[in-house]
Amino acid sequence: MERLQKLAERIVSANDAVNGLVRRAITWWLRIPPGPYAVHVISGVRIAMPDGIHLVADHYAPALPGPQPAILIRTPYGRGGPSRMIAEMYAWQFAAHGYHVIIQDTRGRCESEGEFVPFVHEADDGAATLEWMAAQPWCAGVIGMWGASYLGYTQWAAAKSGAPYLRALVPIITRSDLMYYPANGFPLDLLLRWMFQIQAIDDPALSPLEMLRRINDARVQDRYLGEAFAHLPVATADEVVIGRQSPLYREMAESGPDHPVWAAVDHRDVVPKGPPACFISGWYDLFLDGLLEDFRAQQEAGLNPQLTVGPWHHLDYGYLSIAFREALGWFDAHLRGLPQQRREHPIRLYVMGANRWRAFDHWPPPAERVAFFLHGSGAAKTGRLFGNRPPAEMAPDHYRYDPADPTPNLGGPKLANDAGAVDNRPLEGRADVLVFSSLPLAADLEIAGPVTLELYVRSSRPTADFFGRLCDVDRKGSSRNICDGLLRVGPGKGDVQPDGSLRITVAMSATAYCFKAGHRIRLQVSSGAHPRFARNLGVEGPQTTTTVMFPADQTVYHDAAHPSALFLLVVTAPSSLNGSEPS
Repeated sequence: MERLQKLAERIVSANDAVNGLVRRAITWWLRIPPGPYAVHVISGVRIAMPDGIHLVADHYAPALPGPQPAILIRTPYGRGGPSRMIAEMYAWQFAAHGYHVIIQDTRGRCESEGEFVPFVHEADDGAATLEWMAAQPWCAGVIGMWGASYLGYTQWAAAKSGAPYLRALVPIITRSDLMYYPANGFPLDLLLRWMFQIQAIDDPALSPLEMLRRINDARVQDRYLGEAFAHLPVATADEVVIGRQSPLYREMAESGPDHPVWAAVDHRDVVPKGPPACFISGWYDLFLDGLLEDFRAQQEAGLNPQLTVGPWHHLDYGYLSIAFREALGWFDAHLRGLPQQRREHPIRLYVMGANRWRAFDHWPPPAERVAFFLHGSGAAKTGRLFGNRPPAEMAPDHYRYDPADPTPNLGGPKLANDAGAVDNRPLEGRADVLVFSSLPLAADLEIAGPVTLELYVRSSRPTADFFGRLCDVDRKGSSRNICDGLLRVGPGKGDVQPDGSLRITVAMSATAYCFKAGHRIRLQVSSGAHPRFARNLGVEGPQTTTTVMFPADQTVYHDAAHPSALFLLVVTAPSSLNGSEPS
């Protein structure tokens, strides 16, 4: 999909007024079927909110007589232009298939009035916009919502009103509690990149090409953000990035988990009430775990949702074609009442490694939970993972984590185009990373579902982080990350053992993966992935407001009394979807 981005950049760099060419180029590249209807765009529609503020929208109207179903897309990134071409392209295509589409700037963004306070106004403004749409003569009284990331969150916020005309949602790479309190490490990389991207969108001095680079290219971003990633205290890194304070960033950096803002913008209670949703995500997406929880909540509530998870990360273009085709079928069924070409199974997962799709009925899929116990000396890079039993006697592993030289992050779930699977050998060569590897597999091993790591640990500091990462080592020795997770240990965290060590469980996200015969399963254990999770400074209490740091001496036990183990869900009888490649 890098070719798609380069194509768009070449068109934009040639002439920043050719958004229609960009839209058509993307539509052609993604093989999105052209709609049968001509589209008329009414720009600059002003929609009044109850408090007198006006939000500005564009109306994409199909050349169809009489009222038709409608789709709402609410975005903080602008309704048109080179940085917003994807949402604009979708609005046009949905309209060409017979839907009236409203694409709206959220409060305080671009042409909309008011102050942009991320997340806070989306429920009320979304509800008011739905009311306005339902009252328009062109609207048939049934509305769906579509969108990715923040645009997906606005769907759950609007659904909080319980509006009867909101009948279907398509939340993509998002979660209903998008602004969740970071209990297991401050998401420094995510917040700084998002601030930097918003600033690039708003900067009129940037050329369209430079704006696209700052939004998408991790190498460009890292040149500007390197100082901020290293800055202490963390709470003032916003000034390094954008030259001023960011209210959202300061709120997250300076408040605790009981701050009322977290509850106010958490819409998980809305999910099981509906409307039914067509969920789309990627195995390397930032918000995958929350989306899977949302899907499961709807499935348990009997709403018959659908789920598609592919091999994508947050800024990957790979999901775009699927996101249109799945959404169009979902809207046709729920807004028009047309017979849906229903899947035989509601869940469609891309199995990485095997490079094919599989279908299931429930999340997580039926599987056997298998323990791979840690053996050997991980510090010496000669460790082994055995699925049999823990060793009777084995000396623990020791390493030192130094926040002055924090263990870096490579790939994984990031808001950058260098996210996803990368070769982890540079990381595994560090002294502060323990490496445990299986023997080469005699046969393929397929897993699907959440991955967990149970460790018995000890730290010299009152607080410490423990990071686990699952990798696949091929026959040439390349070690590519699959999924991972971090747990911050502090007072009251973990189960204290008789010898004073702690038993902890690290949630390492979820995956669907096939380890091929001859490959090895690898586990990394370390104490950080900076700046994806802000480094643990070894100081008790709030860490975002201090400049003090202390190294930590960490111990990981693996013996009969301390059976540290990686737990994988080995699929027993998956259903195949003919081994097809992702679209």
